[in-house]
Amino acid sequence: MQMTDYRTFGRSGLIVSPLTLGTMTFGAGRWGSDMAAARAIFDAYVSAGGNVVDTADVYSGGESERMLGRILTDSGLRDRIVLSTKSGFARAQGHPLHGGNGAINIRLGIEGSLRRLGTDRIDLYWMHVWDRTTPPEEVLRTLSAAVARGEILYYGFSNTPAWYVAKVATLAAAQGLPGPIGLQNAWSLIDRGVELDLAPMAEHFGLGIMPWSPLAGGLLTGKYGRDMLAQADRAAAVPDRAMDAEAGRSDRLSGDNPYGGMLFTERNFAIVDALREVAAELEVPMAQAALAWVLSRGGATTLLMGASRAEQVTANIAALQVTLSGEQLARLNDASALPSLNPYFIFQLPRQVLFGGQSVTPHE
Repeated sequence: MQMTDYRTFGRSGLIVSPLTLGTMTFGAGRWGSDMAAARAIFDAYVSAGGNVVDTADVYSGGESERMLGRILTDSGLRDRIVLSTKSGFARAQGHPLHGGNGAINIRLGIEGSLRRLGTDRIDLYWMHVWDRTTPPEEVLRTLSAAVARGEILYYGFSNTPAWYVAKVATLAAAQGLPGPIGLQNAWSLIDRGVELDLAPMAEHFGLGIMPWSPLAGGLLTGKYGRDMLAQADRAAAVPDRAMDAEAGRSDRLSGDNPYGGMLFTERNFAIVDALREVAAELEVPMAQAALAWVLSRGGATTLLMGASRAEQVTANIAALQVTLSGEQLARLNDASALPSLNPYFIFQLPRQVLFGGQSVTPHE
């Protein structure tokens, strides 16, 4: 696979490369990239043929969008790039109107993003997170109006349950309104929850999937060892403490990771062990093998990758050349298998059991 093996995103005319550049690292912060580093990251990505750049209104307090806007303007590549951004998390504290999925926040979010990005449209707009409050009818009405005004061209849902997205998609089809075209959810060897309901729902409605955190917060790069298990136990004993004073690390590295769940568990390190063996057999870095696994999953249209240095972009792109054998895939799948939850374990019954011992093949 090459970066120039473009594909449409979901059931739409939006054309995307197999890897998307995430810019959460653009701007100030612990993992931040200054303007020079951000330009180098962007240049490495587009030079390889990448054409989707993702940001959000809350990344670095809006600085990610501002930096990306300047980079796009200076590069002259705006109309060659699929520009993706989001709203949903609170942009301000002390009042409720600048967060969630309500009409006011979506409208303000779009207006603010357009201003910071210095553009007249957002190509792909995401509901960043489900607020568990706003009716789906209101979200559909607000996003459809934004499409009608030309402020956004397409939209999708991130971190939202399958039933809610399915309701929006169904209402849109019934009312002749533009519906969602994709999902953005965590998907990695560590976190395969998307495979339970979201991926089957996406296939049914023709939605593309842009997986995020394919390296599970860095755990699948192999840079963390089992010594982190003790640190995670200490953090769990004092859940209100934001910092592990002894290790000097933020709670992102204490096991309570918002991007990959509780990272530091014996189960997860067993997955890391299996990945390390496969990567050694392929003679590639663990990160490339982990990315290749996600890319091999049905439904993953364009994989969201982050980078804090241009070299990481080049290394991630090399994952497109990695091919896992059937036996290697089986090993990784077995190591990372989801638990048999209700009602999903019932679906594992042979179809013949349900049809009186007869073979029945569903229509594709």
